[in-house]
Amino acid sequence: MKQVYQLITFALLSLFATSQVHSDEGMYPISEIARLNLSQKGLQLTALELFNPNETCLIDGICRVNGCTGSFVSPQGLIITNHHCAYRAIQSASSTKNDYLKDGFQAKTKATEIPAAGYTVRVTESFTDVSKQVLSVVNADMSFVERSKAISRKRKLIEKRAEEENPGIRAEVAEMFTGKTYVLFLYTYIKDVRLVFAPPSSIGNFGGDVDNWEWPRHTGDFSFMRAYVAPDGSTADYSPDNVPYQPKRFIQVAPQGANESDYVMLLGYPGRTARHKTSSFLSFEQDVRLPYIVDLYGRQIETMEKAGELDRAVALTLLSRIKSLANTEKRSRGQLKGLTRKQIVAKRSAEEQKLQAFIDADPVRKAKYGQLLDNINSVYQTLSETAVEEANFQNLRSTSQLLRLAFTIYDGAHERQKPDLERESAYMDRNFSQTISRLKMIQKDLNLNVDQALLAQLIDQMKNDKMEVPALDGLVLEDLYKQTKLKDPTFLQTCLNQTPEQLKANSDPFIQLIVKLYPQYLELRESSKARDGQLGLYYGELITLKQQFLDTDFVPDANGTLRLTFGTVRGYSPEDAVYKSPATTLSGVVAKTTGIAPFITPEKVLEMSEKREFGPYMHPKLKDIPIAILYDTDTTGGNSGSPILNGKGELVGVNFDRAFEATINDFAWNTEYSRSIGVDIRYVLWITDKVYGAKHLIKEMGLN
Repeated sequence: MKQVYQLITFALLSLFATSQVHSDEGMYPISEIARLNLSQKGLQLTALELFNPNETCLIDGICRVNGCTGSFVSPQGLIITNHHCAYRAIQSASSTKNDYLKDGFQAKTKATEIPAAGYTVRVTESFTDVSKQVLSVVNADMSFVERSKAISRKRKLIEKRAEEENPGIRAEVAEMFTGKTYVLFLYTYIKDVRLVFAPPSSIGNFGGDVDNWEWPRHTGDFSFMRAYVAPDGSTADYSPDNVPYQPKRFIQVAPQGANESDYVMLLGYPGRTARHKTSSFLSFEQDVRLPYIVDLYGRQIETMEKAGELDRAVALTLLSRIKSLANTEKRSRGQLKGLTRKQIVAKRSAEEQKLQAFIDADPVRKAKYGQLLDNINSVYQTLSETAVEEANFQNLRSTSQLLRLAFTIYDGAHERQKPDLERESAYMDRNFSQTISRLKMIQKDLNLNVDQALLAQLIDQMKNDKMEVPALDGLVLEDLYKQTKLKDPTFLQTCLNQTPEQLKANSDPFIQLIVKLYPQYLELRESSKARDGQLGLYYGELITLKQQFLDTDFVPDANGTLRLTFGTVRGYSPEDAVYKSPATTLSGVVAKTTGIAPFITPEKVLEMSEKREFGPYMHPKLKDIPIAILYDTDTTGGNSGSPILNGKGELVGVNFDRAFEATINDFAWNTEYSRSIGVDIRYVLWITDKVYGAKHLIKEMGLN
């Protein structure tokens, strides 16, 4: 596949300003690596060794693991990523008899590795600028909804044709600059992923939500997984006959780790940032969306935690969801704090005033762009007026897992009657098996009592918000939950095979409720597409305008595609008279340990710490096992599991978090307070090798 790489064309590259790099800010597309002069920063590889479109290179050792990043650390498809990225797989495999979350998991042989249901691995193979193709389908006479749908259909068509031309490959057209540039990525797509090694949560999630998004951290947030393919090397669903995937390149582990002031870089798949969005968007986040999330998720977490307190079996079905919600809730609180403390909205507004002055200074620009910022502001103002009502309604089918099942069944029945390219993405032929797989995983972890409590909470909230939803009037939730059959896998499959007309006649109360609510969901879908089309047009124009106005580095917001970021291991001062150094140690783990969750440490770790049984993994200066490190790279969600690499391209740690002050990274980056956090490779190796004796993995990584 290497020879099919095509560098992004000048149409895209021209959006990156030509001035020199002034700071380490930036989640750079891999097409930009050669322009960054990284040798001056500390890179000891050439740009072509890091990324070469025609030869094997370092990025071939990087993969995407669901919504996280991982790296291959052996020629046998062994992947290191975060414990929290593997959490769902660990939880799904756990039971009260085999509680792998509590006790950890280790496969002594490949035959005993556990399938990670619902997990996929992607490896970037090629990318091509398809902006002209995508935008060729729009014209000035289209409505915003028509524009949004036309672009969506064209992207799907490009993806479908690419997969037909490259059997076994996964295609994705990513929007790089909103409404303006689009890139087709081709991925090796691996569907058989297995759990190999996971430390207990008392290591992998030490400190829990208390320490989450905080520094100092003492968390061993790592796990090992393995990718498998069919014997002929093609992608395949799980089978005992499958064999370990052989990556083109794997990342060499550097057991010496990294120290303060060392150059480090991360390759990974950061999620979404919003640094090119306007002050009106940031105001919407600050005043509406983020407070809503903090409130809703906080209540849901409390309800689920109480439900699991006295019953471990119940807790095991809820822990993955709790962890996901808690992560988002605390990040949202950090973003709210950062937006206000750093006055991000005011600063963005001041930048826009300068941009407006630039527009007004030229009659031609003013005629074309004079109302642009006002038009964008108007969209967010209108959205703010209906946002809570829309969010409540949309959250009905995410808060209640039964409603989620019922909605997907009924929505899918409607969508599957359309031509493939006209369907919502989840119901296209190329995606539908994954959609069904997700439904089965949701069903597996259903707890009806908790589901009912969460739904009752949200309905009460809707009443408090004076929302009128006739379909919810007079509902007796107890009756719905007693009568539903959606917990039954056979019934679920029956429903998935029914037409919309058959489902309307289906007696299940949750399906009947969705039938009544569905017209409103369709209305919200259409209004969302109209907003997307509107903002796509406006933001595309804004990018063109900013390109004329700014003479500085200009990279697209993160969007889940492969990116590079670089910096140094470095502490910071989050407030006056406070300095936080960039490394934590095992002594800090011992000091934090109380024996009460989330500060429980396995007895063996405590014993080995007391005896100072550190082996070759002791930090020569700290005279202790290093736990976590802090560095000033530019990261966001999706960088979880990204390899922390030294100047030689060797693995010195695994990224897992940001400092609380850096939750604002999604909106703005600052060298003074933006810090990322990773687990030091020496702690990974000490836990794997010395504490739990997985020497076969140490050997497989070429370290013994």
